[in-house]
Amino acid sequence: MVAPRKKKRWSQRVTQTSDALDLEPGVFTQDDPRSIARSLQRSAQASHRRKADPYRSAMSMLTFYINRAGTQVSEPQRQRLEAAKDELRALYGRPRHGRS
Repeated sequence: MVAPRKKKRWSQRVTQTSDALDLEPGVFTQDDPRSIARSLQRSAQASHRRKADPYRSAMSMLTFYINRAGTQVSEPQRQRLEAAKDELRALYGRPRHGRS
């Protein structure tokens, strides 16, 4: 009999130990997209280990979380996270690409 494989949560390890950012606890579970974006902005600007500029580091971490969370995130929370991308763009004065 073969023992079931233990699921490896590499994506969780990345968000917790990434060299890019030290995230505030519960950042992705907040209800306000602007609060999520501001938290990511603070983390990105405070990080001395990130490899890219603060905007790219913050956006990369948010996109990574959205992509890796998959079905574990409710649709309303996914919408808040997507809205947080727009808030992050606004905080850094970046244009919205490909949306009308």
